[in-house]
Amino acid sequence: MQYAIRKCAGLVITLLIVSVLVFLAFDLIPGDPVRQMLGTEASEELVQATREEMGLNRPLPVRYGEWITGFVRGDLGTSFRYQVSVNEILGGRLPITLTLTVLSFIMILLLAIPVGLLGAYYEKRIFDRLLMVGNQVVMSVPNFFAGMLLTLLFGLVLRWFTPGEFVPYHENPWGFLGFMILPAFAIALPRAAMISKMFRNSLLAEMNKEYVRTALSRGNSRWRTLVRHVFRNGFLPIVTMLGMTVAEIITSSIIIEQVFGIPGLGRVLITSISNRDYPVVKAIVVLLALFILVMNVLVDVLYRKLDKRIEI
Repeated sequence: MQYAIRKCAGLVITLLIVSVLVFLAFDLIPGDPVRQMLGTEASEELVQATREEMGLNRPLPVRYGEWITGFVRGDLGTSFRYQVSVNEILGGRLPITLTLTVLSFIMILLLAIPVGLLGAYYEKRIFDRLLMVGNQVVMSVPNFFAGMLLTLLFGLVLRWFTPGEFVPYHENPWGFLGFMILPAFAIALPRAAMISKMFRNSLLAEMNKEYVRTALSRGNSRWRTLVRHVFRNGFLPIVTMLGMTVAEIITSSIIIEQVFGIPGLGRVLITSISNRDYPVVKAIVVLLALFILVMNVLVDVLYRKLDKRIEI
């Protein structure tokens, strides 16, 4: 219980620090978003009146206090560019990016765990060497290039889908999931290759320990020993990588959304940065930071649950 309270307190403090840094960073960026919104031909009187109306002339601590208070209440502010609620802009985009993140994460686990197990089982055999070579090749391919190759193969050659023709989830849920499989696969491939290699090495390190030799001496096969005795201990170091994996998935999704024409948070983020629509950008950055922090806390709790030597 005390551990959970400490982690929650640490989460809140970290999120506050991130929000302050994000708010200060956008306040210090050169340029006037109001001038860009109104155009260079706008008079100085109109610019100052607009800044006053939007509350940009108030002291920085006051603006931050109002913004973070609204964020806690669920009010993400108003877009400079479109003069509508940021909640409205992000409402339909957030489920898309979250779906892409979850699908990518599931694919990483489904790919990395079997490959790691097979690599450890066939250690130093031809199958293991082929897996390791394949891992190195896949890890060297950037996500966006993998996305372009998948689009070329399945979109233009095989015509399994139409590139850029996004299927909204509220119109066709199954069509939406089908469209998201290839982008998620493009994100998952390099990370799955890296984690499977780490998992293989972790399993092989466990195979040299005394309890494994005891299990083998009792007549257990190598595969049964790997699955029943070694898997859990070998997987523990990988659990600590899962939090960083989520962060990498989110950063990769920003690029992959551009490749596949997905109207998620990544597209909104890039467009808002170009338009200096700071309320939208700040909301997206802090929301992504919150999601990553929560995932890291969950991974830490999971690690302590799996490793009984650590008391919660």
